[in-house]
Amino acid sequence: MGNRFEGQVAIVTGGADGIGRSIALRLAREGALVTIFDINLQNAEATAGEFAESGISIDYEIVDISSKRQVKSAVGSVVARNGGNLDIMVNCAGIVGPTSTPVDKVSISDFDRVFAINVRGTFLMTRYSIKAMKKNGYGRILNFASIAGKEGNAGMSPYSASKAAVIGLVKSVGKEYATSGITINAIAPAVIRTPMVEAIHPEQIDYMTSRIPMGRCGTLDEIASLSCWIVSPESSFNTGFTFDLSGGRAVY
Repeated sequence: MGNRFEGQVAIVTGGADGIGRSIALRLAREGALVTIFDINLQNAEATAGEFAESGISIDYEIVDISSKRQVKSAVGSVVARNGGNLDIMVNCAGIVGPTSTPVDKVSISDFDRVFAINVRGTFLMTRYSIKAMKKNGYGRILNFASIAGKEGNAGMSPYSASKAAVIGLVKSVGKEYATSGITINAIAPAVIRTPMVEAIHPEQIDYMTSRIPMGRCGTLDEIASLSCWIVSPESSFNTGFTFDLSGGRAVY
């Protein structure tokens, strides 16, 4: 791989496994100085160790992205140890919440927890990343939505609603900073085989996969490839947009 991110400073949330891990690895292989944010210390240490064994150095911070204090502090730490710079922020951290559960069976506490991480967390990561990027007049922010946020998945109302909120946030903030040199975009994947997806009820996975015209799940390599293009200098005329990665499950 080339070095299109040589010297760029990147944060990847949820970077210890799944989609975040694959994006962090791709960015680091292409020259970025990567810090992963994750809530799980054991997973973060293991991922950093596995990368090091392959000759790839990354940093990590233990962060609950729903916490203003923790996000502000961790972003500040990354910027301070990298010469005052932050070029890329990819926000993959999220939770699914209840699955195969009709709305009248969803607890208020489960609904609030999904929104705290998926929506408040996206807001906080976007807010503090922009604050760090503005002084240099350049930045790439990528948040993760979902096809569920466009179409709605039955039995997953908190998740679907939270991802619709992410899309709205990206559209709004993209317009706010359209002339700043900072782009703010999202990806709306269909089913990608990750540890988070593997934990979903099998009937829910079958339902979601059956709606994909290609008849298969997406791969981590496919999502890392699109993500890294979106956060590269090449993607300079895209902002406020949500890219489908759906195997043909387009929503109009």
